[in-house]
Amino acid sequence: MLTQEQKDVILKLAKEAVVSAVTQRDVDKSEWLKRYPWLKEKGAVFVTLKKGGELRGCIGSIVAHRSLIDDIIYNAKAAALNDPRFNPVSANELKDIKVEVSYLTHPKPLEYKDIPDLKNKIRPGIDGVILNLNGHQATYLPSVWEQLPSFYAFFATLCQKAGLNNNCLEYHPDIYTYEAVEIKD
Repeated sequence: MLTQEQKDVILKLAKEAVVSAVTQRDVDKSEWLKRYPWLKEKGAVFVTLKKGGELRGCIGSIVAHRSLIDDIIYNAKAAALNDPRFNPVSANELKDIKVEVSYLTHPKPLEYKDIPDLKNKIRPGIDGVILNLNGHQATYLPSVWEQLPSFYAFFATLCQKAGLNNNCLEYHPDIYTYEAVEIKD
């Protein structure tokens, strides 16, 4: 799906966008687009920041709705400055921040009859999941399976993340799946 060069460019751009956000400078998009015109294509990414192995910010797009360059820059800046779970990243922290980018495929609806059928169709470690029920929505990237390898724990916490009871699967929410190419520092 992505070449190694594309992965390297995406990660380098995300890192530059984090630094530019914290130091209040702009990324020179025209220079990036001149060298890498494929960044004009639509794309969806999540940008995750870690410090000392711990989450420090994570913001992303589930569906491609703007150019890849704009999605990377926007989400990198938002992860650094606007994740409501954390204070903005400071200039002093930049040397300790590791950047990860998840490049997402387009989500597809997953048809299922009941919870056992859903359990059979979900691919832990491969599928990112979007859960939607009565206007409540949440997503987990495929990498979340590393922390929550149990189907039931994964979905209970995903239900809670959506603002629902941890047993929300009993109400047959809409489920969409996607895959992600992980690009790490």
